[in-house]
Amino acid sequence: MTGTAEERTTAARAMVFPLAFAQFVCSYAATNMNVAISTIADDIGTSVRGIQTTITLFTLTMAALMIAGSKLTDIWGRKACFVAGLVVYGTGALLATLAQGLGLMVIGYSLLEGVGSALLIPPIYILITVAFDDTGSRAKYFGVVSAAAGLGSAAGPLLGGVITSSIGWRASFLSQVLAVAWILVLSRRVIDPPRTGPKPHFDGLGAVLSAAGLFFVVLGVLQSGTYGWFVSREAFTVGDVELIPKGGISPVWVFIAIGAAILCWFFLHVRQREKHHKNPLVSVRLFRDRTSNLGLTTQTIQWLTMQGTFFVISVFLQQVRGFNAIQTGLTLIPATAGILIASAAAERMAHRHSQRRLIRAGFGTVLLGFGLLLLLVREQSNVLTFAPGLLLIGLGIGIMLTASVNVVQSSFPERDQGDISGLSRSVSNLGSSLGTALAGSILVAASHPGGRPFALSLTMMAVITFIGWVVALLIPRRRPESR
Repeated sequence: MTGTAEERTTAARAMVFPLAFAQFVCSYAATNMNVAISTIADDIGTSVRGIQTTITLFTLTMAALMIAGSKLTDIWGRKACFVAGLVVYGTGALLATLAQGLGLMVIGYSLLEGVGSALLIPPIYILITVAFDDTGSRAKYFGVVSAAAGLGSAAGPLLGGVITSSIGWRASFLSQVLAVAWILVLSRRVIDPPRTGPKPHFDGLGAVLSAAGLFFVVLGVLQSGTYGWFVSREAFTVGDVELIPKGGISPVWVFIAIGAAILCWFFLHVRQREKHHKNPLVSVRLFRDRTSNLGLTTQTIQWLTMQGTFFVISVFLQQVRGFNAIQTGLTLIPATAGILIASAAAERMAHRHSQRRLIRAGFGTVLLGFGLLLLLVREQSNVLTFAPGLLLIGLGIGIMLTASVNVVQSSFPERDQGDISGLSRSVSNLGSSLGTALAGSILVAASHPGGRPFALSLTMMAVITFIGWVVALLIPRRRPESR
């Protein structure tokens, strides 16, 4: 950016809103469909399983292509990649609005919105990193974006339920089209500082291997809700051929093993390209930074905890208490409020405390929230008993989401921002998928999700949160110099 320091700061602040709003739309799209599955299935003449498949494919597409999408920011430019992602995403939302059958819904929602998300999300975090030099300012605006992500995920069921009930499910997709059109207009404010040095070449084989590996890993995790984690609840078939009988090993591990093998091939490929001084999709040096690795781990656990908790509470409220989508969304408001409050205070907290301390405090606050939920909530207890625990969980997540993003993104110089942003968003998606799958594997297996299964799911989330707190203890007090 050119001009005085004050002009550069003003220009940087002006572009935060369209970036945060774009993140909100993508997060909203990941959760709002859940409350309209039956309605959409009936309207376009398909099954509930068909719509659930489109939701799964959206998650898979976004997660699988996030690293490749982030690499394109170094080739096309960050703003160009952001705008291209918006155009692809908006086109997908428009096709989904007009869908009369499952085919167009899959193309529009699952594929194009997934590809668009993978293109536009990484530039959001890169642009904020390069626009703000000091940790406090980065924390403030990472807080805005993190709040938008958390708000989109939490508000998706509520807004989706309201729109579907009052207007129709097509209006939910049309609202995304209009939102994307507005962001495209606002994107004129986005200023992309010019990169120095030659543009890297795109590693096509690396992109295919990383996408395929992540696809199978995430697919395996998502299949746990159907087949279970260890013993297959039902026979696994391909066509008319039964590959794994009911009671055999869960196919979850088959998918994960295939994904892990492909990812190992990917890392060997990347190392070989670097050895021959060629541009890899992701540099292996990203995995040698201890601070960043620990930050990525806490980031994964944070998204796992958030999505897993929202899933557990939503299932409990709808299947045990008989709440509809709107009532469920309203009950989750304390968690959303907690995320917003903590994110708004991110800059102030970053000036007063280290990122390491904030991550630890966030995990500790979430643990207290789980304790209150387990202590106060019963099958017939007043709905207000959810509020204290959910508020603390939201506050804790809001505190540490911003801090973890800051730790990871600030661990590397500008030349590596494309790579680390894609890696960061990929682990966040993996964490979200794991959270829903882990919680769902307990609740789906139970004939009644209340009582012991509900408590067991929350206890599992609490144990994982404690592991995150332990990992946060290992983050160095002072971040090593970027390499």
